Amino acid sequence: MAPKDIFSRMRSGEAVPMTDPDYGQIRDAVNLTFGRLARLNTATHVDEVRAILGEIIGTPVEESTTLFPPFHTNVGRHISLGKNVFINHACSFLDLGGIVIEDDVMIGPRVNITSEDHPVEVATRKTLVPAAVVIKKNAWIGAGATILPGVTVGENAVVAAGAVVNRDVPPNTVVGGVPARILKETLTK
Repeated sequence: MAPKDIFSRMRSGEAVPMTDPDYGQIRDAVNLTFGRLARLNTATHVDEVRAILGEIIGTPVEESTTLFPPFHTNVGRHISLGKNVFINHACSFLDLGGIVIEDDVMIGPRVNITSEDHPVEVATRKTLVPAAVVIKKNAWIGAGATILPGVTVGENAVVAAGAVVNRDVPPNTVVGGVPARILKETLTK
């Protein structure tokens, strides 16, 4: 069996210290993505933005999906976007652990989604600890919210503006606060 590359290792949840011999591959991928982001963030048409976003994530983006720049990501290849997704301006996605955004999701301006963490202990702090983030169908992430590694936001859930989400959000709920907690259940039809 061939050894996994550093990206596959992280996508499977393996913590990777910055001293890993393959760590330079992350830097190379970041540099490639930054060049594409420079083009995306100066694009003048939503179709052009969508095409460049497809280059960044490595797969065509559905025509029903819209992104308003500026947008920031470190690698981009580990972002999966569904149909009819709307991502407002000034969002930041750190995706080495994987970010899945399902169909019909709305993401407000200045939302941060990170699938990467570091240990608190000083001796191991320079280690990337990946954990996938999943935003389920028809969820709405409010302006300025932060979604932390390993979190799943359930179907039809709403994350209030400014919330910091550090644990899973049940389907059909509204969460808010720091850290986010359930505020109420939503009505579904």
